[in-house]
Amino acid sequence: MSTTTYTVVGMTCGHCVNSVTEEVTQVPGVTGVDVDLASGGLTVTGDADIDDAAVRAAVEEAGYEVAAPVEQPASATSSGCGCGCK
Repeated sequence: MSTTTYTVVGMTCGHCVNSVTEEVTQVPGVTGVDVDLASGGLTVTGDADIDDAAVRAAVEEAGYEVAAPVEQPASATSSGCGCGCK
């Protein structure tokens, strides 16, 4: 499973959230979409890697802009939190 987080610019209401959700849900391979109006966060999950260009196009089709994807933090391991500290 893969997860990518984006920031959507321009959403102002619940209708905006519904529009983005509806469009991104139609992207092949997408199994889950979570949109947070307050932060503009868009989290997309899928069974395999999702086509970044297709997600961006879907958001634009809904009438909004996408900022760059947010890097996912490294998984915590038993030797530390993944940030390089020991």
